[in-house]
Order: sequence, then C-alpha cells, then structure tokens
Amino acid sequence: MNIEDFREYCLSLGVVEEKLPFAKMPGGDSVLAFYVNGHTFCYCDIDDFRSVIVKCQTERIPELMETNGICPPDNHFNSKYWIGINPYTAPDDLLTDLTKNSYEIVKSKYTKKR
Repeated sequence: MNIEDFREYCLSLGVVEEKLPFAKMPGGDSVLAFYVNGHTFCYCDIDDFRSVIVKCQTERIPELMETNGICPPDNHFNSKYWIGINPYTAPDDLLTDLTKNSYEIVKSKYTKKR
C-alpha cells in the first residue's frame, strides 16, 4: 500500500483529523498523525513511508511481533501500547485491520459520556 492509499483509508474510518504535529521540530515536518476525538491513533512519515505506528491491545502485541511486517515502534513510543507496521512487507489487510483496531481503541477510550 502506498502513502496516498493509506491516508485515504485512515480518513475513511470516520471523523478523523490529520495533522503534522511535529512540523516545527527538526526532522518532524514529514510526520503525519491521524486523530479521533482529539487523540492520535496512527503516525507515519509521508517522506519515508517505511513504518506506520498504531496503538494495539497489550495482550496482542507479543503474537503480532512474530508476524512478517510487524516490528517494535520507533523509540519515541511505548512498545507496551504501540506497534510498528512496515506497509511494504505486511499484507494490506493486516495494515488496514490494525489501523482500524487502533482507531477503535482510541475512539472508545475518548468518546465523551453523555
């Protein structure tokens, strides 16, 4: 999957915002983040699309780490809650399933109670 298709997929999940939250930091101007309810569920680098970072249930991470295309997240992320996905080696359905899972985790955690 390429960056344009991935971006389109993320935006199709629901009420999603996209931002470049690190644009003022050295090297951060190409990090794209996707938000639901004001909280991030996914990060990727639009200039170097080799890793997509998403939230995941902690109990699923050890098994997923044995899957081709799944790797630890970048050093800035807690590997207890986040995983990395290589969009070039992971199957597209795994990439989209884990991205949607991350979206659902964040959406349910930060949905306002009425």
